[in-house]
Amino acid sequence: MEGRKPTPWQNFCDKAKPLLNNMKKGRIPLGKPKVRRKLVRGRRSISVPDFRLLQDDSSSTSSIPSPRLDPKMVFFPCPSPLPQASMDRSGTGDEDESEDEGGIRTPTFSVSGSLDEDNQSGSEVRMKVPLGSDTAEDKSESQSDSKDPNIPMTKDVDDDSVFEVECEAVPATAVPATPVPTTPVPTFYVTVSLKEGRRLVIRDRCGTSDPYVKFKLDEKTIYKSRVMFKNLNPIWNESFSFPVQNLEQKLNIKVYDRNLTMDDFMGGSCILLRDLTLDRTHEMMLPLNDPNSMEEDMGVILLDVQVSATEKENKRNMADLALSETLRKNRLWNSVVGITLLEGQDLPAEGQGDVFVRFRLGDQKFKSKNLCRKACLQWGERFDFNQFQDGSDLLEIDVLVKDGRKNEECLGTCTIDLSKVPFGQEKLFTQALEQGKGKVVLLIARNPCSGVSISDLCSPKLEDQKEKQDIEARYCLKNTLHDVRDVGFLQVKVIKASDLLAADLNGKSDPFCVLELGNNRLQTHTICRSLNPEWNKVFTFPIKDIHDVLEVTVLDDDGDQPPDFLGKVAIPLLSVQNGQSVSYVLKKEDLGGPFKGAILLELVVIYNRVRAGIRTFKPKEAKLVEVNPKFNKKILARNVYRVRKITKTLLYTLQYIRSCFQWEYKRRSIRAFSIFLLTVWGWEVCMLPLFFLLLLVWSFFQVTTGKISGSADLDGMDFGDDDEDEKESEKKGLMEKIHMIQEVLVAVQSILEEIACFGERLKNTFNWSVPFLSSLACLVLLVASVVTYIVPLRYIILAWGIHKFTRKLRNPHAVDSSELLDVLQRVPTDVQKVQRSRLKAVSSQNPQRKRWGAL
Repeated sequence: MEGRKPTPWQNFCDKAKPLLNNMKKGRIPLGKPKVRRKLVRGRRSISVPDFRLLQDDSSSTSSIPSPRLDPKMVFFPCPSPLPQASMDRSGTGDEDESEDEGGIRTPTFSVSGSLDEDNQSGSEVRMKVPLGSDTAEDKSESQSDSKDPNIPMTKDVDDDSVFEVECEAVPATAVPATPVPTTPVPTFYVTVSLKEGRRLVIRDRCGTSDPYVKFKLDEKTIYKSRVMFKNLNPIWNESFSFPVQNLEQKLNIKVYDRNLTMDDFMGGSCILLRDLTLDRTHEMMLPLNDPNSMEEDMGVILLDVQVSATEKENKRNMADLALSETLRKNRLWNSVVGITLLEGQDLPAEGQGDVFVRFRLGDQKFKSKNLCRKACLQWGERFDFNQFQDGSDLLEIDVLVKDGRKNEECLGTCTIDLSKVPFGQEKLFTQALEQGKGKVVLLIARNPCSGVSISDLCSPKLEDQKEKQDIEARYCLKNTLHDVRDVGFLQVKVIKASDLLAADLNGKSDPFCVLELGNNRLQTHTICRSLNPEWNKVFTFPIKDIHDVLEVTVLDDDGDQPPDFLGKVAIPLLSVQNGQSVSYVLKKEDLGGPFKGAILLELVVIYNRVRAGIRTFKPKEAKLVEVNPKFNKKILARNVYRVRKITKTLLYTLQYIRSCFQWEYKRRSIRAFSIFLLTVWGWEVCMLPLFFLLLLVWSFFQVTTGKISGSADLDGMDFGDDDEDEKESEKKGLMEKIHMIQEVLVAVQSILEEIACFGERLKNTFNWSVPFLSSLACLVLLVASVVTYIVPLRYIILAWGIHKFTRKLRNPHAVDSSELLDVLQRVPTDVQKVQRSRLKAVSSQNPQRKRWGAL
């Protein structure tokens, strides 16, 4: 029967079927060319001989039968070296198949070689290889012919991997070869500290450059420094590390000028790593050069390089670099200079304006309060300067008069050499003004200071038991009178920050921390390009006043430019939880609301309670750097709101008393009338402090039971939004009338703030906002009640008058102060309570995104 003729469709399907099958099996991947993998006769490596290619010698008269071997074991003759092999692709090999104990079918190849002089019999080694390990194509290529042993053994160049093997006879009892362990490749760690550049070339039209440095290893960029804008002598102070396995490599350093389109090359250099000594810091000054440039001197780059053999050593090097950078940015003071400005004598009294004195010691400045111009002035102010070991010892004093808003006239200057003042003693100076008329009288005392230090997180001061016992013994109660001014000791562990604001264009920041306690200031090193930096540094401060507030500010390092603000927190020392790591949510610059990110701190405060109580009744230390007040309508509105709240409270109290007199509520009026009769009938002076004492105790029970909350008045406090503030700047050419109006508004703003602060501090004293102050007030009122009960009032008033009149006679240089106002200065206002309150950890939002989202 004649078959049917295939249709065109069947012909097409028959031709396309193999192609479709190949595509399904994955032999021809789509989008990728087929790369034929060259296998070396089915082998995975050419460093180990392939015994499947070794054949029996056909010319051998006798062969020693070899026992069957385990497929997992390879037998080598001992102590002969590794045999050489040579095979030809043509011919057939002697291949047998056997089955091992496990039922795995394995081919057995025979290996033959020539005999030595002592043994003329040939030898044969059989080896089992499991099936399925190679493809059919590899099996066909693995067959080879036997060779004549007299023919010299050579390597076929055209063949991929054909070797002839010449091996010694293998005895029956051969020892299996142990697998050779692979030697791990050693890893080295290179730590680089980029310091600065000097005399770099000009690449911009403005006569400067915007340099940055790239570090390359094998043409791969491993680090890129930040850009220093418009600077031919940039200072980077950046550190990084990277692993390397071959010290024969070169570390290329290339400097570029940042442009909008294409960066200009400013020169390069290189370092051969093999020339560096292990575990040794090499300080290098690398000259920059460019073979395509005609400039001879392209500047130099200063850096430190160190090669470490272990990762532990590398981490220690990085920690040392971070600590050295932190110490370089900070200046640790070793003594404190206490200055008391007493008075000015024989000053020129002609003219108008306010007279003030400006002190300068190195970078520290202090400005006294303004007094009306006259011949003799009494200031009575005390402040402290920190004296550094490598700092200046000359105290510069300027007496100036201010007439108007900006006009300042110098009445005279003088200098004092502080090195002539002995430690632990107070010395009186009466300095005549050099470039003017008059004298300045002041007291100066120098005291050593040893409570400030910076260390790594692995070695804090309080971790050493001996050091901790010495510190606790220094502030114990039995040593209270040893040094009354030394109140306590503060240790701050700055661990890390998280989720910071991205301040740079690359979506990162270069954050560092600034810690301020009173007039003392320390800072951490900079962590480059990170939004979750880990500083792991420990700072210690001496405490002068237990009511001080630790301010931690996170900033973004912009090189020569002013740093960008990333967040801030304020922590009162009396609210510190010793030894607990606390995550503080960052606040805005005015501490009014939440910002983006959080910082993890651990604080420990050790202080003497008696010294802290004594220090509370002395004037509070003034800030050395005072910001000139400017008019702000939001501050004015907030102060008006605060004064209005205090006024409403007073009016409510008066209305309550009036309601008692008018018998609006009979029970209230009867109760008030009975208290009035009993108080007037048995009145004693001791009842006045006892009344305030009972009021404090009653308020304490109200607070502890939850009926009154110390933070209830903080809910309505509005700080506003910084993004909506209208930042008013001074402009040239404004009329004098506008200046006068602005000065009046600033004065009104300050007066309102003082009134509001006084009322809120008095209120917060009885609200137990600061338990230490309220307890101290209870103790003072109790003592006053006992004294007034025992001693008649007339004698107390007489003693107070004698003390006030004779105080100047007994101590001509005494500073007049009000103890009651000094105590109230320590009580925080409602604004300060908001600023120092701890925020709850909420999902912080980027202020920029929040602003755009509101639009």
